[in-house]
Amino acid sequence: MTKSVLVVDDEPNILLSLEYLMKRAGYVVRLARDGDEALASVLETPPDLVLLDINIPKRNGYEVCQSIRSNPALKNVRILMVTAKGREVEIEKGMALGADGYATKPFSTKELAERVAQLLNGTGA
Repeated sequence: MTKSVLVVDDEPNILLSLEYLMKRAGYVVRLARDGDEALASVLETPPDLVLLDINIPKRNGYEVCQSIRSNPALKNVRILMVTAKGREVEIEKGMALGADGYATKPFSTKELAERVAQLLNGTGA
């Protein structure tokens, strides 16, 4: 069965590039532009992985991550934070809230695709 990825970002160029990258890797891709849209999408049809920006409208990525992790029905959803916030304290906060991995912008598309594959195959973060 094909794995699904939800890309959450409010920056149109990032959404487009991540959507293209994930589709090229063979995943089913959905998009969300804010925290509320992301949570609604996850609850409606849980994806295998969420690529989650922190700086998004309505609910930030930390709140979205925490909401997903607090729902036992979503325990199998992997979360990879993809954000410009790369300070150690921000990375630690994301991981403490339940993120499975953290990638900082700008990112290498090749490395990001590899991280996504590892998370979806259960071989690491």
